[in-house]
Amino acid sequence: MLAKDITRPFDLKGAPQIAGPKTTRTIMRDVLIALTPACVASVVIFGLDAAIVLALSVLCCVGFEYLWCRFRKVDQTVFDLSAAVTGVLLAMNCPATLPVPMVVVGAFVAIIVAKELFGGIGRNIANPAIVGRIFLALSFPAAMATFEVPRLVVGNADLVSSATPLAPSAATPTLMQLLLGTHAGTLGETCSVALILGMAYLIVTRTIRWEMPATYLGAICVLSAVCGRNPLVEILEGGILLGAGFMVTDYTTSPHTIGGKVVFCLGCALITCLIRFFGNLNEGVAYSILFMNLLVPHIDRVFVNVPLGTESARKNKRKGGE
Repeated sequence: MLAKDITRPFDLKGAPQIAGPKTTRTIMRDVLIALTPACVASVVIFGLDAAIVLALSVLCCVGFEYLWCRFRKVDQTVFDLSAAVTGVLLAMNCPATLPVPMVVVGAFVAIIVAKELFGGIGRNIANPAIVGRIFLALSFPAAMATFEVPRLVVGNADLVSSATPLAPSAATPTLMQLLLGTHAGTLGETCSVALILGMAYLIVTRTIRWEMPATYLGAICVLSAVCGRNPLVEILEGGILLGAGFMVTDYTTSPHTIGGKVVFCLGCALITCLIRFFGNLNEGVAYSILFMNLLVPHIDRVFVNVPLGTESARKNKRKGGE
């Protein structure tokens, strides 16, 4: 009986599996706190429309996850706050002018298609919010490329179309406009100060490792300088800061080792710059992260940690001694 129990296969749950003071709920709570400055800034800059997109995205993501758990008759997972984080990140990747039905479709794709069909939290192979954003961009390109002029600039003007700073026809905004977010863009591509504050909070609370955003941003600076572009402007424009602090660092869809994380971030930076500088798309952050998400299992195989006390570890020790 004892031997049978010992040889019984382990019933492993999804990540995270490492015991510690942090839980999925506390981690997601910290991410929501870090996103709060960007959410507040987007509402101040774009008005009620931004608040509607944010609230609807979160409500739909939480609702779809709740209904999915009810449909499958499994324990509810909405209370771990991961669906709420996905909702906020999806909204951050959308313009304030996005119609309500499209927000609902994006939330459905993010939660059901990109997350739950793969087994739920810890088992998805790509960041759900990024999958939702790319699906919306491919399915509704006109709506996803129509931006509202910031109300901080035009007061109480009606909705108008405006080019994102990354568009070839758009005038380059000043450094102050990029920092404060008084330019056209998605909700999470405007106020750089708010995103930097959120990223700093995650690093200070050790919710994310500083090496990942530092590697990603540093590589983009180097590549921008090599290509004759202003590194600071490139980082402050578009979704690079949002990607660096909140999506590149996703626990489930990024490598587990330090070496793997560095390679992952370098790959994201390279693809982002290639798309931005030489591609037909204005922005490449989401596509670069999605592509590298698919390579994570292969990166983990290359940079796998050797368990202490195994034959491989002993061989490596003997080699080091030689």
